[in-house]
Amino acid sequence: MGVEPLEDKILTCKDCGGEFIFSLREQQFFAEKGFQNEPQRCRECRQARRGLSPERSGAGSQSRPSFSAVCAACGVETTVPFRPRGDRPVYCRTCYTAQVPAGV
Repeated sequence: MGVEPLEDKILTCKDCGGEFIFSLREQQFFAEKGFQNEPQRCRECRQARRGLSPERSGAGSQSRPSFSAVCAACGVETTVPFRPRGDRPVYCRTCYTAQVPAGV
């Protein structure tokens, strides 16, 4: 049906000019996600472009902004991942967990 067998491909990074392997597994992942284009950068250049060092790569390694707030229930100083607007209560993790029903 016009589907060519996939095999590892050697590509050239557009940033550093080095060669890198676009593995069969990566190609399958790209196909599953519906990506039309092959990667243009090697792993190191992609990580550098995202501001990650190779040692710190992985889920959750990029920091999110955090804002100081005072818990409306217990008064403890806490940090939250959003800017409190002042028109709604903000809770620390413990009080929030106690206020919100499980599974929400």
